[in-house]
Amino acid sequence: MSLSCGFLIFDGFSNMVLASAIEPLRAARDYAGPNTFAWRLLSSEGTDVRSSSGLLLRCDGDIEDARNLDILFIVAGYGARQHAQSSVLKRLQRLSRSIGIVGGLDCGAWLLAQAGLLAGYRATIHWQDLSQFAEIHLDVEVTSDRFVIDRNRITAGGATTVVDLMLKLIGDHGGGALAFDVSNMFVYDARLRVPDERGARSLSLATRVPQLLKAVAHMRAHVESPLSLKAISDATATSPRTLARLFQRELGMGPGHYYQSIRLDVARSLAEETSLAAHEIAARTGFASAASLSRAFSSHFGSTLRETRRNRLGVPRN
Repeated sequence: MSLSCGFLIFDGFSNMVLASAIEPLRAARDYAGPNTFAWRLLSSEGTDVRSSSGLLLRCDGDIEDARNLDILFIVAGYGARQHAQSSVLKRLQRLSRSIGIVGGLDCGAWLLAQAGLLAGYRATIHWQDLSQFAEIHLDVEVTSDRFVIDRNRITAGGATTVVDLMLKLIGDHGGGALAFDVSNMFVYDARLRVPDERGARSLSLATRVPQLLKAVAHMRAHVESPLSLKAISDATATSPRTLARLFQRELGMGPGHYYQSIRLDVARSLAEETSLAAHEIAARTGFASAASLSRAFSSHFGSTLRETRRNRLGVPRN
């Protein structure tokens, strides 16, 4: 499981759109481990780029550094048409032959279409540009969908649609449970709050399967002294079999497996942020011993508690 993304950013880009793409990847990496999700920030010439609100962003490299990526996203906002210069378009055409998937975020689809990289593809763009985009690029099947994945082309519009897209990609590469966990970091609706719950949840998932969300809430509230699955199913007014089916259908794993992942996430946080000994972390996360915690931790994250503590200052984004 790994996904490497490059973001080729042009002046006038939206801070919200870029953050909506990168922050889900960052959260997914935090959950899944340092070698799972990576990204690079690029500009046409490797220079700083300025957002639509005037913030200056330092990039990691130029367009020629867009190699060894799984996906290259073009990120453009105001002034996207002016950035469609022949030199840039030719470089995009060349890159598209060496990178598996190319995408456009916000108004990035303008540059892809101008380079001929969306001809014969379904695509979308920011809603304000949708009509004109369709009028000009007759070789593109333009749609108002929130995001479009058509073979090796990906397009999305504004910030909220980009979040949806990234959750989809995270789910495809890391599984439904990981996408669910990441969505909980960013989506919150107080009307759907469950007693004793921490964090947030996906509104669409809450509407479909509130029992699953209640079960997750009880799991998070009982990390140190884990509940039995029978107790959780009773608390959510479902049978153990029904609960197991819900978890498998929505998150791709059983409730016991997911419960353990919650406890291991807490264990990792304690290892990174405290000086607690391994046996103390085990006691706080419901493991019988430091040895049982260590085995589960290494299997889940691919690294030991000691290595996690040593790397507590974080890893480079690229």
